[in-house]
Amino acid sequence: MKPAILVTGGTGYIGSHTVVELQKAGYPVVIIDNLSNSNREVLDGIERITGIRPEFVEADCTDLTAVKILFDTYPDIKGIINFAASKAVGESMQKPLLYYRNNLNTLMNLLDMMGKHDVKGIVFSSSCTVYGEPDVNPVTEESPIKKATSPYGNTKQISEEIITDVINAGAPFKSVLLRYFNPVGAHPSAEIGELPNGVPQNLVPFLTQAAMGIRKELSVFGNDYNTPDGSCIRDYIDVVDLAKAHVIAVERMLEDKSDEKVEIFNLGTGNGMSVLGLINAFERATGVKVPHKIAPRRAGDIEKVWANPERANNVLGWVASTPIEETLRNAWTWQCKLRERGVM
Repeated sequence: MKPAILVTGGTGYIGSHTVVELQKAGYPVVIIDNLSNSNREVLDGIERITGIRPEFVEADCTDLTAVKILFDTYPDIKGIINFAASKAVGESMQKPLLYYRNNLNTLMNLLDMMGKHDVKGIVFSSSCTVYGEPDVNPVTEESPIKKATSPYGNTKQISEEIITDVINAGAPFKSVLLRYFNPVGAHPSAEIGELPNGVPQNLVPFLTQAAMGIRKELSVFGNDYNTPDGSCIRDYIDVVDLAKAHVIAVERMLEDKSDEKVEIFNLGTGNGMSVLGLINAFERATGVKVPHKIAPRRAGDIEKVWANPERANNVLGWVASTPIEETLRNAWTWQCKLRERGVM
């Protein structure tokens, strides 16, 4: 039997999709989540997809006592995937202490427990924001780490440094740092997807809510950037493709497939798409119009960034293969399912 994996933030957007892929690959999963930006019903969706209900602990990873109790309760945990972090660039500009406190304390508590409970490795949910405003696109793992443009981005930079320092100091575990670009979409079953509490901070859930009429319109923050249509450019990656990369990363750590103690991979498609281009792609894919307006630039936003994913392609054998139109149709199907259920 495969070892148990702890997924922090496992009822959240990326976490829930990763739990599904872990269970499909035969891993027992323990979730810890404080439900601050998710809800317990996600467990039902996971169970409907996989036929397995993961173990669930409702607790906050910034509470060291709660984390200690969790490891004492589940001594078979051998790997961790850490999604327990606040993740909105704009919000982090307004609430920096919330981001530093949540994201950094969570990580340090996990690292503290890993060495005491024979945990073999941690996959860290990092971000392309560590590259700041890149000089050249696409960015590789060797691209310079630039000064962060937001507290959110800074927590990712600091977290990577903390992990590296702890392992270099002799900690008996490994880490894979996965630098995501922009996850979007939903599970094709429409059983799980992105459903933030309150007003969405991310583009696609706000877009689908605007298309549904829940929001008056989507704001496109800036149309005067140095890009073909003036809006920011990002690398949009399907959330299920992203989730599958975590399973590969976990197997790589637990099976000692690399001599390196800390490995870094960019996870993206290698293609940049503008915000206005994404809106157009959604409208083409679904036939549904998205009411939107141009708004002033938003503090902390990067003009353009997209990945060179060759290292992940060649070393992990992982490729982001889902077409953006399919991804956006899945996002819309999920939004329609929420309406059917009377959720939103």
